[in-house]
Amino acid sequence: MSAGVLYVHSCPPALCPHVEWAVAAELGTRARLTWVDQPFSPGQLRAEIGWRGRAGTAGRLAAALRGWSVLRYEVTEDASPGYDGERYSVTPTLGVFRATTGATGDVVVGEDRLRALLATAQGPQLALGLDTLLGSAWDEELEPFREAGEGAAVTWLHQVV
Repeated sequence: MSAGVLYVHSCPPALCPHVEWAVAAELGTRARLTWVDQPFSPGQLRAEIGWRGRAGTAGRLAAALRGWSVLRYEVTEDASPGYDGERYSVTPTLGVFRATTGATGDVVVGEDRLRALLATAQGPQLALGLDTLLGSAWDEELEPFREAGEGAAVTWLHQVV
């Protein structure tokens, strides 16, 4: 079993029930998110929900929500025995970023990816390549939405196995 959190940073109100249905379908249990105003984006709502389920659930949740191009969301999954942690960050303008994460939630970049970058990039291209590997553009776009949600309540769901 694994655990993680789904952060819906901005969602049009009409789409909220559809997000809940998609989450419920993936977890196999009712998902009632507590939606609150997203102060950084008037007219949009935000919600957070913790989940427990099989390893790989973060990817399945990210995929279940991917069809709605107006959503901004992140899904995290803690490391579990035999599985690395991961984070999916999704924005309307940038699409999907997936990263392996360590025990503290930091992005972990594999040595093969670093070696490939070092073999092909020089000067400013190296810095740009590192920013890409770390998902810096997603962090920059999502940070104002994250800050606007500090202190929000988190509900926990358990996946039916």
